[in-house]
Amino acid sequence: MRRRTTPGRIPLPPLALCLGLLLIVSLVCGVGLGAAQVTWPDVFRHLWAGLTGGTVPARDAAAYTIVWEIRLPRVVLGAVVGAGLATVGVAVQAMVRNALADPFVLGISSGAAVGANAVILLGAFAGLGVWALSVSAFGSALAAMVLVYAVARSPRGLSPLRLVLTGTALAYGFEAITTVMVFGAARGEAARSAVMWLLGSLGGATWAQVPLAAVTVTAGWLWLRARAEALNALAMGDETAAALGVPPGRLRREIFLVTAAVTGTVVAVSGAIGFVGLMVPHVVRMVVGADHRRVLVVAPLAGAVLLVWADVVSRMLLAPAELPVGVITAVVGVPVFLLLMRRGGYAFGGR
Repeated sequence: MRRRTTPGRIPLPPLALCLGLLLIVSLVCGVGLGAAQVTWPDVFRHLWAGLTGGTVPARDAAAYTIVWEIRLPRVVLGAVVGAGLATVGVAVQAMVRNALADPFVLGISSGAAVGANAVILLGAFAGLGVWALSVSAFGSALAAMVLVYAVARSPRGLSPLRLVLTGTALAYGFEAITTVMVFGAARGEAARSAVMWLLGSLGGATWAQVPLAAVTVTAGWLWLRARAEALNALAMGDETAAALGVPPGRLRREIFLVTAAVTGTVVAVSGAIGFVGLMVPHVVRMVVGADHRRVLVVAPLAGAVLLVWADVVSRMLLAPAELPVGVITAVVGVPVFLLLMRRGGYAFGGR
């Protein structure tokens, strides 16, 4: 049977292929661009040496370190985080049926900030060494997830409104705790690092952080992609979902757990990068329609490309100083979102 396509929508295979190629180009450009000048021939030569296990002359050791140990894990982690935030944004907006929902509406990122700042400002978990920040942020994110779920759950299940209200209220509480910690910090540099983390940064990216983030984001995406039809039903309302054989309460709990795990993981390695999970799903729906089978293919690629380039701008705009990448995504996201609101033919997730 020939698959029907929605009139006016770009066919999915060529769009996904183009975005995939654009992502590869973006990764290479992200490695080649930066405050420290490395020629493009050297970039390609060092990438090839790293991929094949080759050797480089001693005189090129510094350039090789910049390319392979500093920039490449940073752009790869940026792509993973961008894909994860975009994917979770799609799922959360379907779960709570709210066009303004994003991965942070559940209060998980604010909870992670408490753990991260405990390390940055108070020196907590110092015995974990370089893993202290990620472990503490992820642990506090999971604790926030459990708290949000426990408070939002009612005898009638996990309703979208209770989930949004609970997540928003607890997020303010977590942010208050973080603010007290920042203002009480004895060291100015520690407070600056805390603010940098709160606004999102990929400056501390290492190869050690990439595998766990990549596996978590991929597993979350595979699960959501397999439930795309169920997400379509849930987005149309609980009664419609139930009539189509999709139990909305159970599905919402499952989505909550998956999105919380992915959000906690990416926030632990990159900080709270805003607007990616809010903006990308809407832009993608405008291009490919509201069908989650299509949206969940395109959104991760678009989110990855966006965050790679946002990170490039954040480290080049005021070089050698570095801006939080969340500032760049907000600068891009605000006008894009306002333009979407002014666009008469777009119903913010509606079919």
